[in-house]
Amino acid sequence: MSAAIQSIEAILVDIPTIRPHKLSMTTMGVQTMVIVRIKDSAGLEGLGEATTIGGLAYGPESPESVKLTIDTYFKPLLIDQPADAINTLRVRLNCAVRGNNLAKSAIETALLDMQGKRLSRPLCDLLGGALHQHIPVLWTLASGDTEKDIEEAHSILAQNRHRDFKLKIGSRALMDDVRHVAAIKEAVGDRASVRVDVNQAWDEATAVKGMAELQAAGIDLVEQPTPMKDFAALVRLSKKFHIPILADESVADAKDMFALAAAGFSGAVAMKIAKAGGPARALEQAMVAQASGIGLYGGTLLEGTIGSAASLHAWSTLETLHWGTEMFGPLLMRDDIVVTPLNFHDNGVDLPSGPGLGVEIDEDKLTHYRRK
Repeated sequence: MSAAIQSIEAILVDIPTIRPHKLSMTTMGVQTMVIVRIKDSAGLEGLGEATTIGGLAYGPESPESVKLTIDTYFKPLLIDQPADAINTLRVRLNCAVRGNNLAKSAIETALLDMQGKRLSRPLCDLLGGALHQHIPVLWTLASGDTEKDIEEAHSILAQNRHRDFKLKIGSRALMDDVRHVAAIKEAVGDRASVRVDVNQAWDEATAVKGMAELQAAGIDLVEQPTPMKDFAALVRLSKKFHIPILADESVADAKDMFALAAAGFSGAVAMKIAKAGGPARALEQAMVAQASGIGLYGGTLLEGTIGSAASLHAWSTLETLHWGTEMFGPLLMRDDIVVTPLNFHDNGVDLPSGPGLGVEIDEDKLTHYRRK
């Protein structure tokens, strides 16, 4: 007889960032994670994480709303259900609860972690098996200060920690942003790939001018230049420039991916397990992108180690990550709540080993950073 789910706990955890992290919609000084712990009648525990950027600045789910959703709506649907019936539980949640993909992703991750522990297999084996044990990771230069960003880039290149950089732009006047980006690209030269993330800050006319300037400056990729619902603008821009566009907020799941591809978009997609509703759902999106000739990129909502590990297990099963990943969230935080942090080196990160996620909670750190 299958073990049954006995308890579900959603815990708010606040960890300061190593520096202010500036985006077009907010500046972050603290990252809040929702850590999910599911225990079954056999004594196993599965871990999951739901994290977003800047409270409600990024999307419709906040850490507080994720906790409320899990505590109030998910628990009655999941308690006493078979813990290994992951697809059945996913359908059960989807029938009863619309949206709330961050919360659903944390639940799916925790159930997969528990199943991996039950079978003594890493989570990636439940998704088809890893093709990669070391996965490329870029770093975001987001202090907003040109000289500080150049200094940070030189330091990271010297450590051989990353060789791809993303710059957050869109909060300043267009040409101020262009000068900032161009100066950094000139400083790192051919030693590093430089990409930008506009986080939906431009209208289409601004994007046309901005992308022309960025293309001339040698920038490799432009992420989500226009508002998320304006699919037509992304398609037109992708046809107008040879600098590729990375669709992020526009594409949450496989259906969004199909709609954008069918409309004629070419470029790449930022997959995020939280947007899609879980690791398995994110891989469905990847299959649609691959069938459409659209490049793959492993995106983040600046998750800590638990959420990043879940993403890494999913990305490890993909043959080609055309633009790498940005699973650097744990490096942006001043501390961690796991016993063994992820191993970042040589322009990437190692896939955690061991059953499930391969991650264990540090109970003292969790207690320290848990919201009182």
